Amino acid sequence: MSLNNPHPILKGARALVTGIANEYSIAYGCAKAFRELGADLAITYADEKAKHYVEPLASSLDAAIFMPLNASRQDELDAVFERIRTEWGQLDILVHSIAWAPKADLQGGLLNCSAEGFAAAMDISCHSFVRMARLAAPLMKNGGSMFTMSYYGANKVVPNYNVMGPVKAALEACARYLAYELGPQRIRVHAISPGPLKTRAASGLKDFDLLLTEAAERAPLGELVDIMDIGFTCAFLATPYARRLSGETLYVDGGVHIMG
Repeated sequence: MSLNNPHPILKGARALVTGIANEYSIAYGCAKAFRELGADLAITYADEKAKHYVEPLASSLDAAIFMPLNASRQDELDAVFERIRTEWGQLDILVHSIAWAPKADLQGGLLNCSAEGFAAAMDISCHSFVRMARLAAPLMKNGGSMFTMSYYGANKVVPNYNVMGPVKAALEACARYLAYELGPQRIRVHAISPGPLKTRAASGLKDFDLLLTEAAERAPLGELVDIMDIGFTCAFLATPYARRLSGETLYVDGGVHIMG
């Protein structure tokens, strides 16, 4: 889509999007959708290696702020939000699309997951959202929207999803509790649960191609979702049209989650 939308309902909104790794990232779909609807963007990249892939994407979306963000480093978190406070003075939308677990712990099954691997997965994939919310909330002076990315494996067993199942379950619970705590400030919080997508993060899962094929076959709509489906869902939820929705886990999966 072009950036010349005749009805830019998010014009003037300021959105921070974390977790873009490349053009196939869910976070990139969110950034594109927000920009399509008129929002100004702050985009982060995980490290210097990722910067090579993310910088052209941020440039194509006219991102006003482009900074490094390793979610495990508090100093980098503080720097991002201080830059937003200094340059924008406010924040309206936050997207947390960050997940990681050590490969050996991710692929070895939950029973064999080390304590250290479990803790690292929980810290980076789940608690980093809480840390971001803590910094974002004071900047959402007129209310706002926060999003984090989950998956069906948080609630039902998906073979080979392993440690990320319990981690995503905790993440969804965090979204609900944050929605409760931040509701009086008119800040709405949602967990988004996309259907399987070919992203860099998903590539670490064993037999992921089989999961994609099965999802396409089981979906009532008969096809997989793409990153723009996720992006425009978040964009809708950030508009006044969704002002009374909060604390939801929204499935964007072509209906796969309703199937037995």
